[in-house]
Amino acid sequence: MARHLITSALPYINGIKHLGNMVGSMLPADVYSRYLRQRGHDVLYICATDEHGTPAELAAKEQGIPVDEFCAQAHDAQKAVYDGFALAFDYFGRSSSPENREITQHFARRLNENGFIEERAIRQVYSPVDGRFLPDRYVEGTCPHCGYDKARGDQCENCTRVLDPTDLINPRSAISGSTDLEIRETKHLFLLQSKLENEVREWVAKHDKDWPQLASSIAHKWLTEGLHDRAITRDLDWGVPVPADTWPELAAEGKVFYVWFDAPIEYIGATKEWADQDPSNRDWKSWWYDVDTDVRYTEFMAKDNVPFHTVMFPATELGVREPWKKVDYVKAFNWLTYYGGKFSTSQKRGVFTDQALDILPADYWRYFLIANAPESDDSSFTWEHFTATVNKDLADTLGNFVNRVLSFSRKRFGDDVPAGGEPGEAETRLGGEIARLLAEYEEHMETLQFRKAAAALRALWSAGNSYLEEKAPWLEIKTDKDGAALTLRTAMNLIHLYSVVSEPFIPATAKTMREAFTLADDTAAWVTADEARALVSVPAGTPFTVPPVLFAKLTDEDLETYKERFGGTEA
Repeated sequence: MARHLITSALPYINGIKHLGNMVGSMLPADVYSRYLRQRGHDVLYICATDEHGTPAELAAKEQGIPVDEFCAQAHDAQKAVYDGFALAFDYFGRSSSPENREITQHFARRLNENGFIEERAIRQVYSPVDGRFLPDRYVEGTCPHCGYDKARGDQCENCTRVLDPTDLINPRSAISGSTDLEIRETKHLFLLQSKLENEVREWVAKHDKDWPQLASSIAHKWLTEGLHDRAITRDLDWGVPVPADTWPELAAEGKVFYVWFDAPIEYIGATKEWADQDPSNRDWKSWWYDVDTDVRYTEFMAKDNVPFHTVMFPATELGVREPWKKVDYVKAFNWLTYYGGKFSTSQKRGVFTDQALDILPADYWRYFLIANAPESDDSSFTWEHFTATVNKDLADTLGNFVNRVLSFSRKRFGDDVPAGGEPGEAETRLGGEIARLLAEYEEHMETLQFRKAAAALRALWSAGNSYLEEKAPWLEIKTDKDGAALTLRTAMNLIHLYSVVSEPFIPATAKTMREAFTLADDTAAWVTADEARALVSVPAGTPFTVPPVLFAKLTDEDLETYKERFGGTEA
């Protein structure tokens, strides 16, 4: 059985992320990781804060504190939110770690030894007002391709085109806002991607039939436009320093590596951070070095990150001429929009993850976001849609089923699961339907089709309601007490089944459902097809409790409150 290495796009350190960021990387990676663990796979889910580059420096400057202090505080703040969302990382690291510095510098030295790094003199934007060269993200202006007036010097957030600061129209300093900019000469290191283009093209082509169309098309778009040699150093005070033993002059000038050079390497660095916590029992190289046939590596990210992970980072790995593990499957996502407009950290548009947890528990958000994940195209968050989904799927379909089954059984039969008669035709049909839907759910989870998986999970919940409506134990008990007991016992077994298979989506609620039953040895990690058909995991006589309401229905007043706080009109 293959081991599964899973990574999600590293969240930038400059502030708490919005829901679009959550659904585009970390949350689906968590859902998939949880599912694989339940199915018995060996899983390592790695993520980290991306702490280098201009966002960190600018955010620290805005707060008036040293950048290292800002990053330490921001890392802890982000980790607290991800804990609140129940993201079960095996390790959540920091790209500013000594481990990442060590491995990044190793990669740079190897690339240089192999002839894929070159020192070049270039003309770069200089700001006399700020007294420094401006790295690409320190320059803002209007995108020449789409006209977006807040484009950065490395990439346009609106159209995702890669830019050079000198491409911008009406450029200005992101530090001072000054438009008094000059072009001066300085030296930087360049990754010679042009020399690696054919190798990258061949590598991408091997994955054409496997990767989602979104990931594959973005990679080929970059390759069609041609790979250009890219500067991989910047004039910043914060970052992985250029090693003085290889480039003494640039090191003396304080050059650091470009954030998009060291950030993907942090996947490896964070794994080493994880291993260094328990070196006698953890081997980071067994996940990353010379393991192509043993480890299946899956990356999760939004579409703006895809080019760097399908082209630039693979070029880096290929160029070091060492057997580093490369990604097997790239799960790419489109945008989750907010009323038709983009969520935006910089513009504070939309719902942010800490705000979401202040409003409602994590399971409300986890389910809604995955059930509406922007896989094949963009999807829109509206409060109307969110409220309707919570009320219909979570409160009515699942929550109400659990509450009425357990409450009615306690009222009529006491605190133990009732015995009743032997299963009949209705139970046989139900077991077959549950087994079929479970297989459908598993298929979609195996192929990382999250919206379809959510629909199959919802169908499993609905099957229980259909069975309950068919048997109507509230009427059945008047003429056939044993029949009503059988119905309730069967429904309780469904609740236990739901607690197991719903865990990847709604882990806290799944735990509550599972703990409603006092089973002597409840170690089930998953439900087999035979178990689904039989529905006997909770035998008669098992004590149970009625948990609090699993999901509160959202009211019209709640809806208006949310819209007033966050805005609720089309962009």
